[in-house]
Amino acid sequence: MSTRARILEVAARLVAESPDGDVSTRAVCDAAQVGAPALYRHFGDKEGLLSAVVDYGFDKYLETKRQRAPEDDPIEDLRKGWDSHVEFALDNPNLYRLMYSPAMRTPPAAALESHEILTRDLRRAAADGKLRLAPEAAAQVVMSANVGVALMLVARPSTFTDRDTSRRVRDAVHATVLTPDVAAETGTGARATNRTQLPAAAAQLNVLLGNSAESGLSTAEVALMTEWLRRLSTTPATPMKSPGSETPGDDRS
Repeated sequence: MSTRARILEVAARLVAESPDGDVSTRAVCDAAQVGAPALYRHFGDKEGLLSAVVDYGFDKYLETKRQRAPEDDPIEDLRKGWDSHVEFALDNPNLYRLMYSPAMRTPPAAALESHEILTRDLRRAAADGKLRLAPEAAAQVVMSANVGVALMLVARPSTFTDRDTSRRVRDAVHATVLTPDVAAETGTGARATNRTQLPAAAAQLNVLLGNSAESGLSTAEVALMTEWLRRLSTTPATPMKSPGSETPGDDRS
């Protein structure tokens, strides 16, 4: 085993065993039987070490996602992705808190890859006409809620005692980002209306346009169309007033 691998393995074990998930570089060096210069040569500083620990520990979880054959229904992949994310956090509380700690100045590569996997599933949903806003915007909504629930379950277990909270929040968030027709099928939302169909159609067309090698449009036209569709898919539609719906003023003439 290389020196770097030994340091990483020891650090991951100490993080998992630590009461608060923190470790000192001295403790890691002592347990790995290396000098401080070796640790700093391989990882730069303590943050670099902890970031590598997160990637090291999270790699097994991501490996299952990398090798996963996509379901025919991207919505099922979204549900499973949410649930496996929370399950990983509960199984690895110290590692998970470290992964999303605000003290980490640079997001670990594992966190960025997890976000991209989610965005990929949302793009598939958009291509099927099942997403009511742009995949990138939907990914921010879903990931922030997923991480928030997971952090509360691992950081405040005495307060957040109901594990079913995750499912409830998942369904509520999915009802927000999925088209009403899809949400209604799962019992989490209302049927589609003209107001909600436009953003969904724009998100779908934007993904299909990006996937098409021969759209018949010039590069400039594709860029313009992409921007228009992005704005339509991320801007809430304002219901139009029907003629005569305005409240007339008093006629005092």
